[in-house]
Amino acid sequence: MAFADNLKQLPSIAHLAALNLIDATGSTAATIENKPGKAGSLAVYAALAAKHGAINVAAAEEGLVLFAEHTDSARAHPGSHPNIDRLLEVIASGQGYTVQLVAA
Repeated sequence: MAFADNLKQLPSIAHLAALNLIDATGSTAATIENKPGKAGSLAVYAALAAKHGAINVAAAEEGLVLFAEHTDSARAHPGSHPNIDRLLEVIASGQGYTVQLVAA
């Protein structure tokens, strides 16, 4: 299924302003905001966190499937899709993130 189709299956993120990814040291490693160009990634990460409790290896693997065609593009062009690159790194390193939701 295409990324746009996968997004339609995910819960609404209308209640979120952003999502913070917290690394093992307790630092904010990244923030994904609810704004054009980032809302799709926010929806994916929020759904993964709700299902898996964190962004761990299992969540990252599922995320790559949800990102669909963008995953192939990210693999071919590292750096062009940082939120997918982050999932690839979680799989490679085994080091995930806890998630902090930021209400709108």
